[in-house]
Amino acid sequence: MSSLRLGVSLQPRWPLDDGRAVLRTALRAEELGFDHVAVGNRLLDSGFGLDTDPLVLLSAVAGATSRLRLLTSVLVAPYYPALVLANQAATLDVLSGGRLILGVGAGWNPEEFDAVGIPARERGARTDDHLAAARALWSRRPTDFDGPFTTLRAARLGVPPVTPGGPPVWVGGSSDAALRRALRFGDGWYGAGADAAEVTGVRRRLRALATGPQDADRLVLASAQFLTPPGFTAAVAPPGRPLGGAAPTAASVVDDLGSLAEAGLTVCTLWLPVAAGHLGEAMEWIAAEVAPQLS
Repeated sequence: MSSLRLGVSLQPRWPLDDGRAVLRTALRAEELGFDHVAVGNRLLDSGFGLDTDPLVLLSAVAGATSRLRLLTSVLVAPYYPALVLANQAATLDVLSGGRLILGVGAGWNPEEFDAVGIPARERGARTDDHLAAARALWSRRPTDFDGPFTTLRAARLGVPPVTPGGPPVWVGGSSDAALRRALRFGDGWYGAGADAAEVTGVRRRLRALATGPQDADRLVLASAQFLTPPGFTAAVAPPGRPLGGAAPTAASVVDDLGSLAEAGLTVCTLWLPVAAGHLGEAMEWIAAEVAPQLS
């Protein structure tokens, strides 16, 4: 669409009696020229929309589309044993022809951590362990790995990824620990609702934490942004500042996106908190009124 690549989140609460509605919407996003679709990771009902396994849903989207990139936004790495995570991600990387972007985070929801029997206090250490093991499995056959939660001896991943070294990994979070994780394991940083000042701050902090400026500057900077286009009603309250302000227009949305791009953002996922039946129309408004002005 432009130098700032736009995607859309597939998070509305889709009707359970028409499971293919989400696939038709993903195909429409591809037809409209969006860069990617994104799916979050919740195990329990969040009240915000579609609460599915992102790798399962994006596998279906991969079969329904041909160009659209597929973003987990974000997958909670501690929920998945390292070998399972590496194998599932590599499988989707192969099935999609290299279109997967593995957005990952350490998670936060104590109820879900309790439900899966993982101590929440271990979430950061488990995320680092799982990412390191996955990177090793994607890069070396056979693989030996020793971590605090994963041990591998001469392991051969069931399916090697088609993307050399595995799918790109974008690390979510704004803490110093998350930024260090992005520098160590990631190909990009992924924020939520970040404004231009926050993106600038993340760039500065990444450089300060990195061994050298080039180590920080290699990372893609991406963020999810919340937008209810004019004429649409929000089905749920957005959990952050709306793109374009409380009463957005095409001009105000373009202005905000331009500021984000100037700050260094190169990929933006639009989270549209509208009813599922209106998501297609909302995407069409963006494609017609916003995207042409970005170029």
